[in-house]
Amino acid sequence: MLARDVMTTGVIAGTPSMSIHDVAKLMSDKGVSAVPIVDQDDHVIGMVSEGDLLHRREIGTERRRSWWLDMVASTNRDAGDYIKSHSTHVADVMVRDVISVIEATPVADIALLLENRRIKRVPVLRDGRLVGIVSRANLVHALAMTIDLLPSGAEAEDRRIRDKLLEELRRQRWAEVSPTNIIVKDGVVHSWCSYISEREKRALMVAAESIPGVRRVEDHMVPA
Repeated sequence: MLARDVMTTGVIAGTPSMSIHDVAKLMSDKGVSAVPIVDQDDHVIGMVSEGDLLHRREIGTERRRSWWLDMVASTNRDAGDYIKSHSTHVADVMVRDVISVIEATPVADIALLLENRRIKRVPVLRDGRLVGIVSRANLVHALAMTIDLLPSGAEAEDRRIRDKLLEELRRQRWAEVSPTNIIVKDGVVHSWCSYISEREKRALMVAAESIPGVRRVEDHMVPA
């Protein structure tokens, strides 16, 4: 399984010209815990997460150290903390050394990357441009249905079914479903979604049932 199989597409992104208030509101409105920051060509130049906004002057959570720590602390670090807690510009707060992967990166490598670098998500790039995000939650979804080894030849057949279903959904105006919410295992289509209506959910199931090789469709979705 590769990054393209589990990544969330339609990524919510910010720009370096945004204010801290704007990016915080974007994250709150969209219900995401981090946003990649991209330039005009969709190249990832930074990342802002909840952790980067944790210590802020506006809410009285800026870093405060005891007097004896102040005596030994680096002045450069003090200046950096002050910028992160007081600046109103995303460019001052975002993490610039962003770790990313490509669509063909195996999920096993991504799991090790997340663990070893102690991060929660990585942007997925195609030709250097942002096309998706793989988070720990994406890997948990994948794990739920792929923990057992697939029988010989089944993986290719499951990939064919999934590709056919995603191709059909891309043609439908109503089908705003992230690929990460569609997993196929042993001919069974598993669906998760928390933002579509009952009718859209039923249409998705009908689309899956119409694909040759699908044994059944299991609904793990919560109606909107």
